[in-house]
Amino acid sequence: QLVESGGGLVQAGGSLRLSCSNSGRAFNPYLVGWFRQAPGKEREKVAVINWTGDSTDYVGSVKGRFTISRDNAKNTVSLQMNDLKSEDTAVYYCAAKGPSLAPAQLMTVPNYWGQGTQVTVSS
Repeated sequence: QLVESGGGLVQAGGSLRLSCSNSGRAFNPYLVGWFRQAPGKEREKVAVINWTGDSTDYVGSVKGRFTISRDNAKNTVSLQMNDLKSEDTAVYYCAAKGPSLAPAQLMTVPNYWGQGTQVTVSS
């Protein structure tokens, strides 16, 4: 079970940090990603990190603003979101694919999903 935390309401230009834990279980070797879904839109992949943390992939709209990272010792994956914009408003989901040794760019449909956490950016 993946559990997200850290969502909330923030003004445009602000920052939030999302965290995903795996109920204390090891996250290795799994690709882990953050996806989001805004009202009336399809779910999109936002950022992915491979199991060693040396390969990442981002959707173009968040490059330079969002950073995905992982701490395998703590079995957590985080998404630091800076310079948030109103279009970042969505439910954010943590998802995992594996076991997999693939680079982040090759993440396919995840095996596991969290319940999601709401991020709302006010303009």
